[in-house]
Amino acid sequence: MGSSSSSYAPKTIYMDVDGKVQRVSLKISNIKAVCLRFHQNEMHKLMQLTVTYPINNFLFPSKEKDDMFQNVLSQVAEQFSRAFRTNELKTEVTNRLAMLEKRVELEGLKVVEIEKFKNDLKKLRDEMTSRGGVRVNCNCKYNFTDDGKKLSPRRDVPSYPKYTLSQETIEALKKPTFDVWHWEHNEMLSCLEYMYHDLGLVKEFNINPITLKRWLLAIQENYRDNPFHNFRHCFCVSQMMYGMIHLCNLQVRSYMCILMTAAACHDLDHPGYNNTYQINARTELAVRYNDISPLENHHCAVAFQILSMPECNIFANMEPDSFKQLRQAIITLILATDMARHGEILDSFKQKVDNFDFTNEEHVKCLKMVLIKCCDISNEVRPTEVAEPWVDCLLEEYFIQSEREKSEGLPVAPFMDRDKVTKPTAQIGFIKFVLIPMFETVMKLFPQIEEIMVQPLRDSRDHYEELKQIDDAMSEKKKTESMSLGGKKK
Repeated sequence: MGSSSSSYAPKTIYMDVDGKVQRVSLKISNIKAVCLRFHQNEMHKLMQLTVTYPINNFLFPSKEKDDMFQNVLSQVAEQFSRAFRTNELKTEVTNRLAMLEKRVELEGLKVVEIEKFKNDLKKLRDEMTSRGGVRVNCNCKYNFTDDGKKLSPRRDVPSYPKYTLSQETIEALKKPTFDVWHWEHNEMLSCLEYMYHDLGLVKEFNINPITLKRWLLAIQENYRDNPFHNFRHCFCVSQMMYGMIHLCNLQVRSYMCILMTAAACHDLDHPGYNNTYQINARTELAVRYNDISPLENHHCAVAFQILSMPECNIFANMEPDSFKQLRQAIITLILATDMARHGEILDSFKQKVDNFDFTNEEHVKCLKMVLIKCCDISNEVRPTEVAEPWVDCLLEEYFIQSEREKSEGLPVAPFMDRDKVTKPTAQIGFIKFVLIPMFETVMKLFPQIEEIMVQPLRDSRDHYEELKQIDDAMSEKKKTESMSLGGKKK
């Protein structure tokens, strides 16, 4: 056997073409690479054509075998040609993909046009996948319905524009009165980006600014277009968390990072059907997570699947032990948003709040769980004109679920039944027995939230109680009129 260096030296092949001996020089490594692509019996035929000569001199003496050898060489050439064409194809398709993505996100496009571009984009991604298995999506498939979303592809250049926020907007972002309905997705992304910079998280955790943009895009694209549990809800929760951080004067940046990141990720890929439906319908998620907070576990999984992509990993520069602690803290907070655990978490916090110790890790963990719960269900803290549309959105999502439950023969909760619930009845109990007690408990630790957060909740309770009185009076009037008309007919 020759040395390792000689095995990669060029090898010479002599061919008899039209009575003349032609000399061809090839690297044996290239021959090996190409030969691997052929079926074993084709290689066997090729070897049968050769005669025993020194390794540097393969000679094919018989002209009757030239045609077969020429055919094999043609296949070799075709394989080389395909290899070069593959790179060209990748470049072409990638450019087309980037162009379409940019067009989809341009402001001012009509809804119909945007939907058309989205369809074109989907077809192009499918085409890329079929042509050689180009990896466009993360291989994590959490979908449990046919229309489930997959994680978004990598973008070399984040495509939402950089907005310069006015001083008025910067100040408004810190307050619960911020009107979330006047902002497009691109603008909300810029606001979220600003929050991470303003809180010092980009500097503290050495976050690459471009990676932050990509991560935010991936977050936005992995929220579905549900009536309620959508990206605007994600932004609401994150903006309220940002406001509470300022209002409560939370200064530990690791706490801020955990709270903000958990808020942004807390409902990722929400399907629009709650845990009760998942469990009763025995969905893939319920089976996977053994009926234990299936949605919240799913949100966590998608959040860290996004972070597992290098181009979206905003925590890439953290030490492994620090990241492990951060990951566990974020998971704890997202799991705390399961309303089935509301009583348990609030009772635990009530036991600690009178003698709260900011140096006690368990106390702090419990506080963070309560804070993300407050932000998650904080719409009624906002002005009526901002909060009330969210009630309509939530009820619409509930009605979609209850109709599906009826069609599938599953139990239907009264508060989700279109025929049994009204806006006032839906809100009064929730505000009185869930929101106010929780925010008043937090107020014991942070008295400054009473005026700006607790009082609006009391006002909202009174507002819906007045609406209920009006509804009851109207119902009584209709009932009386109906009875009166019935008596006259007799």
